[in-house]
Amino acid sequence: MFYNRKKLSDQELVSIYKALLLPRMIEEKMLVLLRQGKISKWFSGIGQEAISVGATLSLRADEWVMPLHRNLGVFTTRQMPLSKLFRQWQGNQDGYSKGRERSFHFGSSEHYICGMISHLGPQLTLANGAALAAQLKGESKVALAFTGDGGTSEGDFHEALNVAAVWDLPVIFIIENNGYGLSTPVNEQYRCKSLVDRARGYGMEGVQIDGNNVLEVIDTIKGVRDYCISHRKPYLIECMTFRMRGHEEASGTKYVPKELFEQWAQKDPVKNYEQFILESKIIDQEGVAAIQQDIKTYIEQELEDAIKAAPTVVKIEDELQDVYAPHIREEGVVPLIKNELPTESDKGIQEKRFINAIQDGLQQSMDMHGNLILMGQDIAEYGGAFKITEGLLEKYGHKRVRNTPLCESAILGAALGLSLEGFKSMVEMQFADFVSVGFNQIINNLAKIHYRWGQSADVVVRMPTGGGVGAGPFHSQSNEAWFVHTPGLKVVYPSTPHDAKGLLIAAIEDPNPVMFFEHKALYRSISGWVPDAYYEVEIGKARVVQKGDDIAIITYGSGVHWAMEYALSHKDISCYILDLRSLLPLDYDAIREAVQSTGKVLLLHEDTLIGGIGGEIAAWISEHCFTYLDAPIVRCASLDTPVPFSIELEQHFLAKQRLHSSIQKLMAY
Repeated sequence: MFYNRKKLSDQELVSIYKALLLPRMIEEKMLVLLRQGKISKWFSGIGQEAISVGATLSLRADEWVMPLHRNLGVFTTRQMPLSKLFRQWQGNQDGYSKGRERSFHFGSSEHYICGMISHLGPQLTLANGAALAAQLKGESKVALAFTGDGGTSEGDFHEALNVAAVWDLPVIFIIENNGYGLSTPVNEQYRCKSLVDRARGYGMEGVQIDGNNVLEVIDTIKGVRDYCISHRKPYLIECMTFRMRGHEEASGTKYVPKELFEQWAQKDPVKNYEQFILESKIIDQEGVAAIQQDIKTYIEQELEDAIKAAPTVVKIEDELQDVYAPHIREEGVVPLIKNELPTESDKGIQEKRFINAIQDGLQQSMDMHGNLILMGQDIAEYGGAFKITEGLLEKYGHKRVRNTPLCESAILGAALGLSLEGFKSMVEMQFADFVSVGFNQIINNLAKIHYRWGQSADVVVRMPTGGGVGAGPFHSQSNEAWFVHTPGLKVVYPSTPHDAKGLLIAAIEDPNPVMFFEHKALYRSISGWVPDAYYEVEIGKARVVQKGDDIAIITYGSGVHWAMEYALSHKDISCYILDLRSLLPLDYDAIREAVQSTGKVLLLHEDTLIGGIGGEIAAWISEHCFTYLDAPIVRCASLDTPVPFSIELEQHFLAKQRLHSSIQKLMAY
């Protein structure tokens, strides 16, 4: 293996050796601990150290790295305390994830390392967001993301490269091509000659290098970094390498031909580099032995310190509390929090349609938060599919109001990447139905990141939702229940213009990921009094629409208007109507009060019956309010079919069609 030292000093070359050797010796120790049963799992990067170490040495310490399973060298080169790393790998509460994550599924904002999820591709998209943040701040920085040969087949890989190219982002994408995706060889993964060839298809430059030559890695990435910053472009690097152990230790290596191990053993990145500095008289054998002994002593001392960690003490309140980032309102800066609808006699209000109230809240939030970025398909010049963002481009410019390619997953990932650098973002789904192609990012990345390693996801996802407009199965779904099941998300669903503005502002103010559902049929059909001021409607607080004695209708969204319409035309029935407004978290106190007031409960929602949120609320009422009930809980929901296109079919699909019969059934008790 040829090493070109260029202008590197002897001291720098020795430092590189130490950086290479440290993760190798840590891994060898971890394999011992694994056999002793002191850790439960290990993903070995033996044979690939030059890539992780070389890449990290080539960056500034404040440039984000998105590593994967086999990138221990990233963590050690960023000089993370080894004792804390040991505690992390042992599942101790004093580790980086408080015992909540395994091996390398954790991050540290202090060290600019973003924790991965098991789905490999999404990690690449976060690098786009981090690079965009640097660009918006005017900083000469890059973001770097790792993937393996297997990960290049995932959709997020292609989405990430495309967005980085279209937006001219300074991102370095590194493919560690070690020949296998777990046990699947590369000849069963792709048909292009080299993975780096894919760079050209996305309009970016790329290069294939020897990933086992640490000096080649360093020289290449330093040059690529300069290129990305000066040209404001992304770059793809394919590093050819090999892993000398299994995907993880339990999987073994029986599927790998023996001759491949023999071939790649000759290319060992640590041993070859050691031989280079010895033959070049940069260091002698005694110097190498001294370094090895120093590292061994360091590892043993750090491990001994880690073992002294206190045993895990489970506190349920801490577990629940850490699911969400705290929302701290600064005194004197806190906007007015309103929970009741204004009346015509109030001052400083205007009558506005539902859609205009959302526009108002969005614009005032843009004024309030200079770090708020809007992203979505057609939201710039066109103003969005429903014209919500019309006029915002002219006021705030392309940097803050950004059209996106049709790649929801990549944009949601970029939004999370922006959060790493303290930005807020709003992502508009053209229709709520389309969120399914970004489902993984929301469920596994945005929702869990704070619980996993304390990083907030300051992202609002706007979801134009619901039927009643003849839009058919792919533009009319009510899919809020998908997200109510996911700890870490907040889910809101306003029914009035006042709440639409106040809840949107609250969602943007909140540092947690919020799914903001807005019913399409209400956009231009519902009007109400809306304060001109910047205000919040508190997330997690329901609203009593009207009080009554006979039955309690607990609902949200379009269901509120169906219930009000029914109550107005059936004045012989005294209806207590509760608008939930927030579905996660739920206002259980308000639900309890509604049950106590009438003893008869109707749960009404536009979503289909099976798996709808009504079932969860019914279960909670049965468990906590059974003594107040005078009749069985009745659910009124839409048919368990996809949403039909025909207006006649859709009318019979919707829950509204069965509202009268459901109420009569309840009143009969």
